[in-house]
Amino acid sequence: QVQLVESGGDLVQPGGSLRLSCAASGADFSRYSMDWYRQAPGKQRELVADITGGGSTNYVDSVKGRFTISRDNAKNILYLQMNNLKPEDTAVYYCHVSLPRARWIDYWGRGTQVTVSS
Repeated sequence: QVQLVESGGDLVQPGGSLRLSCAASGADFSRYSMDWYRQAPGKQRELVADITGGGSTNYVDSVKGRFTISRDNAKNILYLQMNNLKPEDTAVYYCHVSLPRARWIDYWGRGTQVTVSS
């Protein structure tokens, strides 16, 4: 059974840093892209960053230069290092992966709350 469990969310002041983690289990994730999404109150869920199995990364423009996505394939952990946080980064952050089964299936964690406020 595939499980994704996020952790690391917290209340932080503007300009602060957090590192989110996503512990993945139940499959071999190393060959597949994994992603971080976020959803702020009243807004649609948006893709923040993704990383391929080989380590290539992409970011939404609003976090480029501030966030870094990485993965430890040996431990099946996905990370999101967030620096210089801004109030507009406040959201629930979700870990996501799509895996091939009989068809491609999307798996999501339950999310971790990040609040940036003074």
